[in-house]
Amino acid sequence: MSLGQRLAQLAGRLREPQKVAHFQRLCGVEVPRTRYAADPREDEKAEAPLSGDSRCRERHPGACEGPQPPGSDRNQCPAKPGGGGTPNGVRNGLATDLGPAPPRRAGTLRRNSLTGEEGELAHVSNWPLYYLFCFGTELGNELFYILFFPFWIWNLDALVGRRLVVIWVLVMYLGQCTKDIIRWPRPASPPVVKLEVFYNSEYSMPSTHAMAGTAIPISMILLTYGRWQYPLIYGLILIPCWCSLVCLSRIYMGMHSILDIIAGFLYTILILAVFYPFVDLIDNFNQTHKYAPLIIIGLHLALGIFSFTLDTWSTSRGDTAEILGSGAGIACGSHVTYNMGLMLDPSVDMLPLVRPPITVTLFGKAIMRILIGMVFVLIVRNIMKKITIPLACKIFSIPCDDIRKARQHMEVELPYRYITYGMVGFSITFLVPYIFCFIGIS
Repeated sequence: MSLGQRLAQLAGRLREPQKVAHFQRLCGVEVPRTRYAADPREDEKAEAPLSGDSRCRERHPGACEGPQPPGSDRNQCPAKPGGGGTPNGVRNGLATDLGPAPPRRAGTLRRNSLTGEEGELAHVSNWPLYYLFCFGTELGNELFYILFFPFWIWNLDALVGRRLVVIWVLVMYLGQCTKDIIRWPRPASPPVVKLEVFYNSEYSMPSTHAMAGTAIPISMILLTYGRWQYPLIYGLILIPCWCSLVCLSRIYMGMHSILDIIAGFLYTILILAVFYPFVDLIDNFNQTHKYAPLIIIGLHLALGIFSFTLDTWSTSRGDTAEILGSGAGIACGSHVTYNMGLMLDPSVDMLPLVRPPITVTLFGKAIMRILIGMVFVLIVRNIMKKITIPLACKIFSIPCDDIRKARQHMEVELPYRYITYGMVGFSITFLVPYIFCFIGIS
């Protein structure tokens, strides 16, 4: 057997959903016995090979001839016609009728607001691990990002915060586009227990949670070591702890196979090796070039339009537009802030920076910046959301009675996400720091 065949065989074993289910059982997650009462042959169906007619837009029993792909159920939808690839875990196409969202059930971690789908009921015997991995998976979600990046920019080091955003946008964009090109489905359920379904309409390979969970801690240490005084051992402890927590949490939640996680980790290392040397150049260009805002907006918008052509509807398209919009807004805001002299980076002769002593005044100002800044950012986000969705629907003559269904159209989702989160990013690096200067807490 050749090396290539051995690697392919290993990859096949690492992709097996049974290994994900085994890890879940080791961590105390089990399926209620009642789940298999209706059809004891579900396990056999879950182990069937990936196949099926990609021309069928919705999977129903008997709707297509031939064997069903792993995880086939009423929520399954295949890849777009003629696009190749394999079916995704849930509604990876323009749904015809989403219907009302079902009521929340006990045991659900998070409901998918666009598909109405909820996580599965499961018996959890190890609650400390459950909450630990819930925290780990949140390190790759919007709530974390909207707190983490502003905290760096407002309270710690604006330069590091901006460059972390540049790396995050690049890694996440490449990861999301790669998903829509490879088109591998999520691990089959059964045997996997889906504790989270918020991203279940996206494809699986590679894990963008694993990519962000690898890129952020590594980049944070690369950007701060030598700029700030601290022992390197702290960074060497932080990186594996952060990375392993995020990666293992995705397997625990039933969202990714082991192969997805390994691929996401290695893909991120490759991206950082190629693009990290240019981060300083990109950040300086964003701040100093005369036409930087026009180039930033145009480039990010073009990348968003390109990503929307890779596949039919799924939540990954909106997430991609959100990431690009945030990156564009933060970059444009930093350009205005730099030219107005609101937030100046420390000069080179002041490096390395020393952590100031923590006083009541310092702590109080940090808390005030976070509270005032986040309230303002959330107000901007809600106002832009209420404006952009109805406006896009009106311009493109799309019914907006059902917001979830309207947002499955590129003409609505792209401008909504891009403009809304572009304004959020612009607020983080310009409007909020301007308010801080005005009230004297900068």
